[in-house]
Amino acid sequence: MDKTIAGKTIQVNDEGFMTDFSQWDRAVGDALAAEAGITLTQRHREVLDYLQSEYRKNVPLSIRKVGKSGVVDIKEFYALFPTAPLKTAAKIAGIPKPASCI
Repeated sequence: MDKTIAGKTIQVNDEGFMTDFSQWDRAVGDALAAEAGITLTQRHREVLDYLQSEYRKNVPLSIRKVGKSGVVDIKEFYALFPTAPLKTAAKIAGIPKPASCI
């Protein structure tokens, strides 16, 4: 289905996750973060960059993997993305919902 985000028409699935990563840009990320009640800081962007990098390499993501990444520890990950951190961060990053998320 189509959704207008940051003035662009984006394809999303029924859970609101983008289905075409090539449509993502910073403005889309900012708008998706705002929908989640999050104002992105440089720290948020570092985590999102990491998630996108792992997605491009087809690496499965989990909370534990993110916590061991050296980019962010689990406590800070929860502080940055308080509600369902991996699911929320993945949605903002424009990548599919990780299989480890319910």
